[in-house]
Amino acid sequence: MNHDLTAQDVEMMRKELDHRKLELMPELIEEVKRTRAFGDLSENFEYKAAKQAQNRNRSRIRYLERMIKSAHVIEDRAAEDEVGLFDKVELYFEEDGDTDTVQVVTTVRCDPLQGRISKEAPLGKALLGKKQGARVQVTTDEGDAYTVVIRSITKQADDGSGSIL
Repeated sequence: MNHDLTAQDVEMMRKELDHRKLELMPELIEEVKRTRAFGDLSENFEYKAAKQAQNRNRSRIRYLERMIKSAHVIEDRAAEDEVGLFDKVELYFEEDGDTDTVQVVTTVRCDPLQGRISKEAPLGKALLGKKQGARVQVTTDEGDAYTVVIRSITKQADDGSGSIL
């Protein structure tokens, strides 16, 4: 399965991968060796914690390698007056009269608590390509629907903000 990622996403993943392989892994190996010397491994909490950290790092390395290998590099092709990747969009939610600002990002950088919505999420899919003033019907995966109005679009470039999931 290919993952839609930007060139910036892939670069951020490569940097993290290099850090984890070249810097973090040797440190974790040394920590395992150091804590192993503490004695009885069945009651050695420090050793267990060091092994867990090492295993989490190895798991993350495998994840990053898979993501990079299966990446389908995409570019934002939205017109200047349309919602595109990384644009900040001010929305008016008709049902409750609330206003909120979201940024449409790739799946690996989504963080709803920070207002970063995945382009694969129902809201992200519905917004991409729409223009200011558009009334957009959003249908959730559960089949519920709501309407938002695009109040403004602030064009943004992929500045590398937001961490990779």
